[in-house]
Amino acid sequence: MERDLQTLIEANMEAMLGIRFLATEYRTGRHRGRIDSLGLDENGTPVIVEFTDRR
Repeated sequence: MERDLQTLIEANMEAMLGIRFLATEYRTGRHRGRIDSLGLDENGTPVIVEFTDRR
């Protein structure tokens, strides 16, 4: 369910939120973490979107 929601939002991120989608499951490097969805706002500022499955 989380993955389906993530895919839907990434496909429509610009129309819904005004954020240009850049990457999914972006690796954070030395921290070994992942950002669910990464984008840029209208000012070129990075935007991080994290999804949580709360069943």
